[in-house]
Amino acid sequence: MTSILNTPFRLNGLELKNRVVMAPMCQYSVDAKDGIPNEWHYVHYISRAAGGAGLIIMEMTDVEPDGRITDNDLGLWSDEQIPAFARIVKEVHKYGSRIGVQIAHAGRKAQDAEQPVAPSAIAFNDSFKTPRALTTAEVKEMIVKFGDAAERAVKAGVDMIELHGAHGYLIHQFQSPRSNKRDDEYGKDLALFGVEVIREVKSRLPEGMPLAIRISAVEYADDGYDIDYGIELARRYKEAGVDVLHVSTGGEGEPGARKPGNYPGFQVPAARAIREALGVPVIAVGMLEDPLLAEKVLADGDADLIGIGRGLLKDPYWTYHAIEALTGSSVRDIVPVAYRRGF
Repeated sequence: MTSILNTPFRLNGLELKNRVVMAPMCQYSVDAKDGIPNEWHYVHYISRAAGGAGLIIMEMTDVEPDGRITDNDLGLWSDEQIPAFARIVKEVHKYGSRIGVQIAHAGRKAQDAEQPVAPSAIAFNDSFKTPRALTTAEVKEMIVKFGDAAERAVKAGVDMIELHGAHGYLIHQFQSPRSNKRDDEYGKDLALFGVEVIREVKSRLPEGMPLAIRISAVEYADDGYDIDYGIELARRYKEAGVDVLHVSTGGEGEPGARKPGNYPGFQVPAARAIREALGVPVIAVGMLEDPLLAEKVLADGDADLIGIGRGLLKDPYWTYHAIEALTGSSVRDIVPVAYRRGF
């Protein structure tokens, strides 16, 4: 029996051996607060490559020190950080997996920054510091920082770049009417910051390297935007140069009357809506670790790739176990030789 989950997929010039994407998940495990991946990150990502994931997207990696959620997060604001990323990338490739990195800035959700920055001086909630609004000149400098970080990731050998435009972080803060009250060009056009970051990053990538963006397609706060707004954001980002949309939801504030789901596949309708509207490859995410559900999402045309987060935290070999469950056959021929006795 065959499985769509175990079929190859091409993103621009990048060939993936299967449809499993390890979604970016912060590890909060940097020891020296220098943004450099350590042995934890090395073992963490290599285990999932040995476990068969087609694409691994490394966790939120920030463009400046005060852009981190916490001081224990990764960064690519310095060339000194490149070698540790390159070591991980090189080893991941040995297992036939491909690897990208999620470039980001936490904006007003930077918990350890002495003075966070944001589009406007509006705190995320009462537990967060009130940020300082970026000047127009600083916004333009920030766009270049995203490009610089992406260029360092390319030097480290990654196969793709993802931008974090979801979950209430800086790109999301600019695109949301809830958090962007500016009166300059970046307030008059709420998608402009994201569009210019995409164009800057795209200009730094080799020909054929895919660029993804993770977006919150829906906000759950009472005055948050809906799926129609999310589709138009995705359209602007596609036109700016994005090759794949990684569709999530929420993260902008406290849920209101439109609460997020808490059941497997609750975000899939948003992924399907964007895929149908734009005809762009889509990664679906959100409690999809049941192999039968993941397969159904692909079979129904809701998405092209399946993002697995907590399922891959719990089981580094989720991919192999899913393929076995879906095909009813052994995966001995595709697991690392040292593990074949276990399969």
